[in-house]
Amino acid sequence: MMTKCVADSPLFDISDIIGSSGRPSRLTETPFLRTPLARANETTQDEWLSKLEFFTPDKSGHPQDVSTSQIISENIPPSSFMLLDDDDEDEVAASKSLYVEFLEILRKHPSSEVFELIEEYEAVCSKQLEILKKRTAMSVRIQKKTMSVLWLLNQEMITWRLIRSLYSDRVQSALEDENALAVDEFVSGPSEKRVMEALFRRDAITRQSQLVVDWLESVAKNEIDNYLGKIRYSCDSVCWENTLHLLNQSKSFGSFLNTRIVTELDPDAPIRQKLHLAEQDREDEANLLKHTFDLIRAGMVDEAQRHCKHCGQAWRAATLEGWRLYHDPNYDGVPSSGELQPIEGNFYRDVWKRCCWRMAEEEQFNRYERAIYATLSGNLKQLLLACVSWEDHLWAYFRVMVDGLVEQEVRSLTIRTRELEDLPQEMTPIELTAEKIFEEIQATNLALLKESKEHFHVLQKHVILGDVDGLMQEFGTWLTQSEVVLPSHLLRCMAHMVLFLRSLGLETKENISLEVIKAYVELLVREKHTGLVAFYARHLPPEHAAVAYAAFLEGITETEERKLCLQLAEQAGLDVMAVTKLVVENIRRADPVGFVHHDSSPILNSATSVDDLSMIDAIEWLIFEPNHRAEAIKQSNAIMRALLASKKHEAAKALFERIPGDSIDVIHRLWEEQSMEVPLPQETDRAIREHLCIHTYLVTRFLPPELSSGMFPRDLTSLLTR
Repeated sequence: MMTKCVADSPLFDISDIIGSSGRPSRLTETPFLRTPLARANETTQDEWLSKLEFFTPDKSGHPQDVSTSQIISENIPPSSFMLLDDDDEDEVAASKSLYVEFLEILRKHPSSEVFELIEEYEAVCSKQLEILKKRTAMSVRIQKKTMSVLWLLNQEMITWRLIRSLYSDRVQSALEDENALAVDEFVSGPSEKRVMEALFRRDAITRQSQLVVDWLESVAKNEIDNYLGKIRYSCDSVCWENTLHLLNQSKSFGSFLNTRIVTELDPDAPIRQKLHLAEQDREDEANLLKHTFDLIRAGMVDEAQRHCKHCGQAWRAATLEGWRLYHDPNYDGVPSSGELQPIEGNFYRDVWKRCCWRMAEEEQFNRYERAIYATLSGNLKQLLLACVSWEDHLWAYFRVMVDGLVEQEVRSLTIRTRELEDLPQEMTPIELTAEKIFEEIQATNLALLKESKEHFHVLQKHVILGDVDGLMQEFGTWLTQSEVVLPSHLLRCMAHMVLFLRSLGLETKENISLEVIKAYVELLVREKHTGLVAFYARHLPPEHAAVAYAAFLEGITETEERKLCLQLAEQAGLDVMAVTKLVVENIRRADPVGFVHHDSSPILNSATSVDDLSMIDAIEWLIFEPNHRAEAIKQSNAIMRALLASKKHEAAKALFERIPGDSIDVIHRLWEEQSMEVPLPQETDRAIREHLCIHTYLVTRFLPPELSSGMFPRDLTSLLTR
């Protein structure tokens, strides 16, 4: 009997609660918002070839040295998969161990540990990435195939991270008693922080939107860690040291040597005087602003502040501090010790935020400086000017939207002792669904449209939307596009994604999910992963599983390997009898020689052909297990009829000899053990009689003529066709 697979037994059915299709949502975000809950869930060929160069332009257009370890941060288009080299590098071959590792993880975790399972998926992808990066670090040039695998594994790793973060929150929300949160639905008072925390507890949309922001920032952090320690400036702890040196020189000479250089060194001097810094300082300033924005993009605000202080710009570090929400813990009472607790956040955050907005609008500022303050103030228009990739744009939209929702909540529920500064009209949160965000990104330009259509970006989009139906529809489209060969790692991810969704009890469009698993089984067969095929075939309906596994077994020729495959099938819960029967029947159908009457074909080739040998060899599948012997006799009878009708007596004799001599006794013994006095089924009884007839004929056929003459007809065709 086929055992029920882990993935087929839902931990709980939350499909009615979280839905299986996309729904309108107000996904938004807040600058530097870090709640405890959020922290817990933390192309053309020319375009493709250009990514192999070691010197490529950065986002600002300046050349930069791209090390091997940085290459995976590039967005390689899916069309590049068709441009891979045919040679199978050692690094690429090593990544195939993931097939086995994923199976081990899947078998290790029971259905109640779905999120531990997802976490391990991410971990093994990360481990394999590190291995590949180390192996390629010494290469002068990286093979295109290796580069593609690096990109694929990186995308898969961060996709599993996103799935774990969002779906764990969705499942937790679905399981919690809604009444438990009713008391804490709305919180008002002087504490902005508590109002925000209550919003995150109450509103799953805002909370999950922040999780998307956290995810995008974690992805950026992975990339920024590759080059953060390599940043160098012409000066370290002194701000604008070269300009200071020029001013000191001018002071010594009694006049300014360069009238285009600022005469004062306060932070506003370049803007106020409309003059420049020294050339080297201008370069350092541009690099500092770019790297500061990159750190903020990665959610590393504290690191950005330390970075500014290290470069002598403590004043700039102070401007990054004002976003924190106000909270006075002493409002609830003073501790028994009488010592007041420190106040958190910025009481004049509204004033600070308006100033940040104005700085983001200042055209004289560097675009990354404007982007820094656009992020702090929620100025989407200016922030998008510094965004390049699909991930950058997604982060900008979600961050600004959450910021708007939190700002709206804080302003409406916080009790104030003063009038707040009015926000710019553009800062008022606009009603946007997640679907509209993705539509806006796709409509930005052709480059983003192409990025939006990348396989993993499509997958990530539907995970964010919670649109299982849409995701399954995309899977179906990918599988039916004959002109596109899906990368094997993508197909593996798709199959395990389907199994994960099944384990949650979500509807997954049964016909498409079966096609995904079937495609993965076929991939495992092609890649000769003998030990894995049976386990994944079990996730198909019994009839489909038998067909898929039988097709796989047709290519197995060694006896010991055949025994192993049948043991694996039995362990996986497959119907071994149905599988082995199908194997033999498939090979029989592939034989071009059928029944041909001896009178209609005067010239028959009685020599044993390769196809004949294949049919003879196939019968071995039915003799390993005693309870398969009846089917072995039935199938061998059918094959021997065809061979004898074609006058292939040697082949028929060879096949007969493959059937164990005790088969008839075994059949009777097993039947008696099961049915006592009930006679054998007529079909089985007839098969045994035919088997004995053929045996008698073959014995007579191969006797010397003087012994067999007159005993039996020399041609059995007349008997076989009655």
